[in-house]
Amino acid sequence: MATRLLKVSSVLRTYSNKTSLVKVQKQWQSTSASLKELLMNQPATQVTTLDCGMRIATEDSGAPTATVGLWIDAGSRFESDENNGVAHFMEHMAFKGTTKRSQTDLELEIENMGAHLNAYTSREQTVFYAKCLSEDVPKAIEILSDIIQNSKLGESEIERERGVILREMQEVETNLQEVVFDHLHASAYQGTPLGRTILGPTKNIKSITRNDLLDYVKTFYGPPRFVLAGAGGVNHKTLVDLAQKHFGQMKGPFYDEIPPLLQPCRYTGSEIRVRDDSIPLAHVAIAVEGAGWTDPDNIPLMVANTLVGAWDRSQGGGVNNISRLAEASALDGLCHSYQSFNTCYKDTGLWGVYFVCDPMMCEHIMYNIQREWIRLCLTVTDKDVDRAKNILKTNMLLQLDGTTAICEDVGRQMLCYNRRIPLHELEARIDSVTAKNIHDVGMKYIYDQCPVVAAVGPIENLPDYTLIRADMYRLRV
Repeated sequence: MATRLLKVSSVLRTYSNKTSLVKVQKQWQSTSASLKELLMNQPATQVTTLDCGMRIATEDSGAPTATVGLWIDAGSRFESDENNGVAHFMEHMAFKGTTKRSQTDLELEIENMGAHLNAYTSREQTVFYAKCLSEDVPKAIEILSDIIQNSKLGESEIERERGVILREMQEVETNLQEVVFDHLHASAYQGTPLGRTILGPTKNIKSITRNDLLDYVKTFYGPPRFVLAGAGGVNHKTLVDLAQKHFGQMKGPFYDEIPPLLQPCRYTGSEIRVRDDSIPLAHVAIAVEGAGWTDPDNIPLMVANTLVGAWDRSQGGGVNNISRLAEASALDGLCHSYQSFNTCYKDTGLWGVYFVCDPMMCEHIMYNIQREWIRLCLTVTDKDVDRAKNILKTNMLLQLDGTTAICEDVGRQMLCYNRRIPLHELEARIDSVTAKNIHDVGMKYIYDQCPVVAAVGPIENLPDYTLIRADMYRLRV
């Protein structure tokens, strides 16, 4: 896999547009075709749907190791105010013993295989996955099926895990980036499920009962919501047979009351400020409403996100960066670091910038961010866009290094798009973006739109929201 990615990276480095000032030697003029051929020769993603509704998706690269996991279409977005935090609580409880295995037996079995078992919860997905040798895939699937279907949910384990989650919440509160993004969601999606945190409020964690966990599993842990993804040394037919054996008899949830379909989460331009002058640096995020996973505007927004870029003082550079914001940060010391982000959900998203700066630099960095945003809307050039497209393609390919990253990509895309987008199709979509497309999405999502702002720390110098809102357009450029 690493060798394949090095080839891709080499091709992308020599890939150049026709307007380049550097003359390209003849032997390299077919590199775009080479890249296309390389991407089209990636292992295909095979998909099968069982009678119970569960989908199996695999990419078999023939590697000696494999990653297999369950991607479940359920997360904190599907909770209510009363049970917010139950999805994450259930993720913790899955590893605390089943009717067949005690927690000790489970840990020893995984350890003796030399495998790694892990899980995470997001706002729209819950994931349980295992990394192991390809020959141990059948055992890993059996263990995953056991912890999903037969978790014991003992009262003593629940009480012990309650304390673990409360300590985890304390740790999250010391990570100011996590705090800022939770505030950003709370402000942008106030009054909707996306506005809640994944961990939930403390009072909920202290009061969640075994019945709450059972009700959540009964409602959302049904095979139609499951994607069994595999990458590496995984034979598709073998995985389908294993899924049929261990999950084929699962029934869809039986509802006392059919849960509502996914409700749109309303975006509200607003702000949350938590001023604390005892914190040495200001942590601020500003965003606008972006596009959902399946929206055609998402690809141009990803390119625009790359144009804004990222910069960190500890890594140096920036003067020759594609982003003028990075160049200004390097030359003028605007901030310690910043990173643009494009967070997508099924029907909405947040597109913006998170930065960390000295107490009295908030106004300067905010001005430069909004000036860069207006440039995206009005004056960004095709040459800038071509550079951003090459950077985006390189980054996306390099992120697929290893079976776990590929398995994650397969599972997430199956839930978001109902298919895995082939790499050559994704490359073609990125290549089709022009400066006009960036201008169009900029005018649609950024220009004269109400932003959402979340700020924590010494933020006295951060401009008032009305001033930030007024800088979302330019009367003269």
